[in-house]
Amino acid sequence: MLSRIVIAFAFILLASTAIADTTAVKFINDWKWEGQAAPLLLSLDKGYFANENLDVTLDKGTGSVNAIPKVASGEYHMGSADINSLIKWRSENPDAEMKAVYIIYNVAPFAVLGRPSLGVVGPTDLEGRTLGAPAFDGAFAHWPEFVAFNGIVEDKVEIKDVGFPVREPMLAAGDVDAITGFSFTSYVTLQQNGVPKEDISLMLMSDFGLDLYGNAIIVNPNFAKQNPDAVKAFLRAAVLGYQETIANPTAALQHVISRVEDADADMELSRLIMAIGHHIATEEVRSFGLGSVIDARLEKSIVQLDNIHGFDTIPTTADVFDSSFLPALDARQIPPAPDPSAADAVK
Repeated sequence: MLSRIVIAFAFILLASTAIADTTAVKFINDWKWEGQAAPLLLSLDKGYFANENLDVTLDKGTGSVNAIPKVASGEYHMGSADINSLIKWRSENPDAEMKAVYIIYNVAPFAVLGRPSLGVVGPTDLEGRTLGAPAFDGAFAHWPEFVAFNGIVEDKVEIKDVGFPVREPMLAAGDVDAITGFSFTSYVTLQQNGVPKEDISLMLMSDFGLDLYGNAIIVNPNFAKQNPDAVKAFLRAAVLGYQETIANPTAALQHVISRVEDADADMELSRLIMAIGHHIATEEVRSFGLGSVIDARLEKSIVQLDNIHGFDTIPTTADVFDSSFLPALDARQIPPAPDPSAADAVK
């Protein structure tokens, strides 16, 4: 009888210890659940976070700029945000220690999209026309750099503050002549609004002078200090999600589709493949692994941004990115990426 009591007590003690060792992580995504959100949702649904003793909550976001103050305040422990907006935020908050710990988009998806039928094909065609841009859009945050690098006379472009939900419909209706947005979000959404792909001019800012990294996983500094192992565990689980998504986008997409009523699976698959092929599984990532940065390239980005914005305090690469939480390189290798042209096949 005594031995049974001891065994039962041991089980209770082990169970309570397991519960105590579980760390809650609140994560805010940069945007709503679209195809490109598949990796983290996959990691959640397949128990990769739970396997790391993490109790993860993934919430939809309202823009890759808005995530920064939400994580900085501690409302969320981690989130997805534009690393370039973080650079600007760090220049304005030099005493804050918030950093990125994982690069999601090795090539930034920031874009300006126009319609040839409305006379917008290249950057200078924007002069004399109206640009629709949500105030907190991650791409619009880099409009000043795009203007400077491409010789656009900014005073000749009318900027119209539009909401995210109406951005693409307004361009489809001809109420604006161009918009800013993430390439895979706006390009596919325009088609969903009846604009043929032949009538979409996609100007990736990375093709027009801005060699920038894109969204990154950021972490609240206090949370990182108090829970460094949890941050490392989160990234280990996230990497598994990215690796599986790259290997099989169609299967990974189901973790998005299950959350979105009336989702267009073909369009969302197109969006995901575009994100993988153009922005995630790049040649640099194949050499240096998922999530990392090249210091010299990040430093160049900081200089580019400073030249446009004139920072009072110029952050260093170490102020902005902390690689110490990343898994080892051999654990961050990626499988062969799908051909980016395959996105056209599913439209």
